[in-house]
Parts: sequence; C-alpha cells; structure tokens
Amino acid sequence: MLQLSDLTYRIGQRLLLDSASAAIPTGHKVGLIGRNGMGKSTLLRIVAGELGLDGGKVEVSPRTRMGWVQQEMPEGFTPIGFVLAADKERAALLDEAEHASDPGRIAEIHIRLADISAHSAPARAAEILSGLGFDEEMQERPLESFSGGWRMRVALAATLFAAPDLLLLDEPSNHLDYETRIWLEAHLVSYQGTILVVSHDRGLLNKIVDGILHLEDGKMTFYRGDYENFERVRAERRNVQAAAIAKQAEQRAHMQAFVDRFKAKASKARQAQSRVKALARMQELAPLQADPEVVFNFPSPQELSPPLIAMESVTAGYPPDTAILKGLGVRIDMDDRIGLLGSNGNGKSTFLRTLAGELKPLAGELRKSGKLRVGYFCQEQADAFDLTLSGYQHMSRVMPQANETKVRGQLGRFGFSQQRAETQIGKLSGGEKARLLFATITIDAPHILLLDEPTNHLDIEAREALINALNSYDGAVILVSHDPHLLELCVERLWVVAGGSVKAFDGDLEAYGQQLLADKRAESSAKNGAGKAAPSPKKDSHKTLAPLRKAAQSAEKRLDNLTRYKEQAERDLADPALYADPAGAARIVTLKKKLAELERDMAKAESDWIAAQDALEQAETLSAAE
Repeated sequence: MLQLSDLTYRIGQRLLLDSASAAIPTGHKVGLIGRNGMGKSTLLRIVAGELGLDGGKVEVSPRTRMGWVQQEMPEGFTPIGFVLAADKERAALLDEAEHASDPGRIAEIHIRLADISAHSAPARAAEILSGLGFDEEMQERPLESFSGGWRMRVALAATLFAAPDLLLLDEPSNHLDYETRIWLEAHLVSYQGTILVVSHDRGLLNKIVDGILHLEDGKMTFYRGDYENFERVRAERRNVQAAAIAKQAEQRAHMQAFVDRFKAKASKARQAQSRVKALARMQELAPLQADPEVVFNFPSPQELSPPLIAMESVTAGYPPDTAILKGLGVRIDMDDRIGLLGSNGNGKSTFLRTLAGELKPLAGELRKSGKLRVGYFCQEQADAFDLTLSGYQHMSRVMPQANETKVRGQLGRFGFSQQRAETQIGKLSGGEKARLLFATITIDAPHILLLDEPTNHLDIEAREALINALNSYDGAVILVSHDPHLLELCVERLWVVAGGSVKAFDGDLEAYGQQLLADKRAESSAKNGAGKAAPSPKKDSHKTLAPLRKAAQSAEKRLDNLTRYKEQAERDLADPALYADPAGAARIVTLKKKLAELERDMAKAESDWIAAQDALEQAETLSAAE
C-alpha cells in the first residue's frame, strides 16, 4: 500500500528525515509516534504530497484514493453540504445528471449512482456528523458560523465520509470531548481502509492500531501491535542492546589489559599484537541515546482548612443574565481529584472559570477559603503569550520580585533548560508553550489546579510526566480532558456537566462510556420508531461492583483525611505556646470551632463509609450467589 524509501528532508540546516524507510501493508492501521519536533506531521504532509523531498521516494499502490483532512474550507457550505461534496464522484455524477440530454448517458449515470449507494449518502453523512457532535440544526448552519475547532470536525467528517483507501490523520482526537472520542474510536476500529495516524493519545492507539511507526533521530522503526506492545518490545530491545554494549566494553577492556601487560615481553609479543589487531577490527557499538527526560514538578502548597470552595444554589453563566448552569451545590476539599465529563458546549469551561473567579455567580453563594490560591490552565492563556518575548523574559515579568535564580528555577520545574528559556515563545512548540503556562500558573504554589484540556499539545512522554506530577501534588485537582489514560490515573471522582447542572457520577470511566453508548442506542431506537424495549444485557458482576468499590474507597479516603485534619487541630490546641501568646485567645476560639466542624463532618463521612461498605458487601454476596 505505502512504501517509504530512503526519505531525506531538511528544514533549514536541520536534518529531519535521514534516509528513513518503512513499509505499511494494505489494510493496516498504523500509529505514527515520536517526540514533539521529530517530524511526524511533516512526514504526513510528505505522504499527502504537500511537501517535496530532498531525497528518496514515496510509493503508493496504483489507483489508491488518499484522504487528508483539509486545513481550510471554502465559504458557502453547510456542514452536511461540505461533507457530501467530499464524495467527488457522486457530486460530479449528480451535476452531470442535471445537464445531460442523452438518454443513454443518463441511464449510465443512474446505474453508477446506484452502484456507489449515492441514495444513502445523505444519511451516512448525517450519521458521521452526528457522531462528531453535530445535531440536525447544526448540520444545516453556515460553516462560517462555527469556531475553528468545530470547522475542523467538519473537515474530519468529510474525510471519513469519503472513505479513502489510505486515510491520513493528524491528532484526530485533539479538542474532541470524551463522548465524541468514543464514537471516533469505534468508527476507526471498523474502518475498512489503511490508516496512518499521528497521535499522542495512548488510549486511542491501543484501541485502533495494529502497528506503530516510531520516528526518532531521523529514522523510522516499525513495531507490530498496539502502543503497549511497542513500549514493551522497545524496552526489551534497549535492554538487549545495553547488555551487548556492556559485554563488548568488558571484552575490549580485557584485551586492552592483556596488550598493556605483555606488549613489552618478547615471549608474548605475538599474542599482544594479535589482540591489538582484534581491537582495531572490532566495530564499536554505538552507545544508547538516553530518552530525554520531560520534567513537571508542581510546588507544594500550604494546607488549608476544608472546604477550599463551596457553592450553594449557584447560577453560573455570563453577565448580565445568560445562565449556563443552575442550582450548583458542590464542595471542594484539598484532597479532591475530580474529572469533569460532558459534551462540548455543556458548560465545563464555564464551571472552571467560575471556580477560578473569572466569572462571578449570577445567583447563589460561592464561598472560598480566604487564603486560597488558584492555578487555572486553559488554551486561551497559552495563545495570549507575547510571542516576541523569551520564556525567561515572560517569567521575569510575572515574577517581578524574584531574582534570576528563582525565575530560572521555576522554569526548570517544567523542563526549560537555560537555552530553551532564552528561545522566543513564538518559536516554541505547542507542548513547550503548555509547559510555560504550567510554570506561569504555579508560581505561587496554588492550593487547587483547574485544568482545561492540558494535554492537547503534549507528547506521550510529557503526558506521563504530567500524570506523575499531578499524583505527587498535594492540592486539589479539577480536570477536563478527553484523555482517558490521564483521567483514570489522576482522578478519584467524576462529575458530569450536562442539562444545565453538575452532578456526581456513581461509577468509573468505563461505566460512563457504557452509559453513553446505551443512551445513543436508545436515542437511535426512538428515532427509528423501534418502540420495542431492547433486551436487558446480561449482568457483568465486575462492572456492577466497580462503582460500589470506588464509592467505598472514596468514602474511606475522605474519612481518613478528615481524621488527619482533626488530629492536627487537636495538636494545635494542645500546643502550650498557644496559651502563652497574649493574642492566642482568638486562635483558640477558631480552632475549637474548626474542631467541632470536623467532628460533624467525620460523623457524616463515617456514616457514608459504612453505607457504602454495606452496599458493596451485599452486592458481592449476590454476585457470588449467581
């Protein structure tokens, strides 16, 4: 299907592809991976014919139809119209049928239209657009009325609708919500053609690909299997290579020691000379290139008394009276790790902006701890950097009281060497700009991180570094992300933003995905007038018990944290220095009130934990009996 032979490509003085070769068989779905800046998107553009080569050639099987998501779209289309126009043959035949006068040719046109199932094209186009989040009203709106992100979805829909033999995709899950991502995964799994996809989303790679093409140091290496298999096989290869290098070094050292010891002795001169020649003939194995380490390191905040934030009957939206979310009643403590789910446009970003203080509640009460510091990450902030400044100059402006050592230390927390810190922001990659934003929002050690799609421009290694940093961070985390790997490893509770409200979801990410699919099936059934209830699926005890186990664990953790807070308050009250301080009386009153509040919270938490544990034990008993 696709043969890449000795590809050489330069950008200025930089050699991006160095006689790189690979072959992708027909029908394979291959993930193209590598660190940011290695040339993945450039390679896709070369395959698509948008860029010329300095050397080598790209060969595609004859009559192969290639699909590549357009970056620009003409005006005057609706989403459904643009998608339908992507089938060039159908569009040309329909246009010809309108003007043809020869009865024989008209018959030929209609036969061909029937052969390519042209009559079902509108339904297929609408189904793809619906899967990517466009309802019927949105499908008929002018393209010009949509934001750039939604227009890219239309371009993706058009490419999928055309169903090319070779489908080229560059980060297709970026900017998609979790709900849309599930649909895209299922569509690509069932896709009949060959796929070459650039992605940093390990979940998507594990679901859809049967091969990995790894681009590193200008070379390409093909691995069979999904991303997890790639990681395992690559680690095994590197271990074997490291062992071979170590063994050769030991052999060389042994031979050199013999030469050094006996070269002056006449009786051993021949053997010594033989070893000198053997050393000269021995081709030294190249040392392993260590994978560059990606750094994320969030500063630890001081502990604050719970809650950090509490909402009562809050209406969130945009002044003067555009309400997006109503009746919000939530509480966030310092140990909370919460993932926000819900379709784009349901209000996740509005909720985060309200928590961050960028939006004031339209109604209700929002209480925050007086000393609360918030770190808020959103892409609009990264887009607002002054691109003419270097990273160091930017950080010096946002840390005006700090000396150079502290400024560079903060940049170093997020992987900026001295050289990269002096680079103009406009010349940084998307991932580096994201890391600069993390450095910016954490300069005062925030107690809570509000993260809105933080991984869109991060490669896989950077995402893993972010996961490790979040799991080591001592504050609260509220996270919006389409990356299930990040959500599964970093959050303990899920809240769903939908229908104008924010509600806790009693289950894990897998259960949420199953609910979405069930809702889609029910909606489709109702649309088609099925009328009959779908048969109940057979119970899966593991999936039934998982939400109960998670609820019990969450309740137990909350009880443990409250116990820790109570013990600290008791230690503070028992401190003799408190009573010796003339100003300690007010502090004593505050501590006693805090202790009483913690005791009430502990009683409630203990009751919740017991109830959750009882429900789990009953479910386990029933499951064992089935």
